[in-house]
Amino acid sequence: MPDGYKSFGEFFKNLRKKKRITLREFCLQASADPANISRLERGAMPPPQDSDILERYAKALEIEVGSDDWYTFFDLAAADRGIIPKDLMSDSEVVKKLPAFFRTLRGQKPTEEEMLKLVDKIKKS
Repeated sequence: MPDGYKSFGEFFKNLRKKKRITLREFCLQASADPANISRLERGAMPPPQDSDILERYAKALEIEVGSDDWYTFFDLAAADRGIIPKDLMSDSEVVKKLPAFFRTLRGQKPTEEEMLKLVDKIKKS
């Protein structure tokens, strides 16, 4: 998981405490239910799937758009729900490369063609 966090809830709670935002303050700012946020932080409830709610939570946590914390926040929310982040799934070039990525994670080698495409992409970066 990004930055060593095991779950979205752990990251969420750590960030809230680091910024010295109480649970009640957060809930007032984000129009959220304290009982649900408490469950979320403990991992007893999955992160919201709705991106508008996640953005509202990120804003209440004072996360800067495009920052490392922003991407960690949204990536962990997706990972905890067992999905690939929407921004990645909307990029057709990324989606084409997912099978090779999954094989690599499983310890299988990418094909020679996939490796050549990767080398080409790196050279063009």
